[in-house]
Amino acid sequence: MTASAATERLRIDKWLWAARFYKTRSLAAAAVESGQVRVGGERVKPSRALREGEIVAVRRAGLVWEVVVTALAERRGSAADAAKLYLEIEASAAVRAEEVAKRRAAAAAGPRLDGRPTKRDRRRLQDFLDEP
Repeated sequence: MTASAATERLRIDKWLWAARFYKTRSLAAAAVESGQVRVGGERVKPSRALREGEIVAVRRAGLVWEVVVTALAERRGSAADAAKLYLEIEASAAVRAEEVAKRRAAAAAGPRLDGRPTKRDRRRLQDFLDEP
């Protein structure tokens, strides 16, 4: 394989790691194996060769990123360099932002429990429950 052919293709698990979707390459490979990552709407293996211009869908924590591969990188760089490796589809960004807003609203509406109640909190709760 020539040097130019090697730079035109890259394993998807390596690209996901370099693009900072996953902290380690083994986590990226596990995500690809479990179907969390799709290329062109189809499940792939971690060894799948990725090319520029392909559409990759990455699902993490219930959120989906649909991105177009703009560049390939053998090594993991800074976050600014990683952001240059892909371009997120506008519809994907809008859906993801809406989902994040829904989650924040649900978290704000729910009770805020900071761990175990204090003795004072327990007494107040007991007084509340013992009222006729």
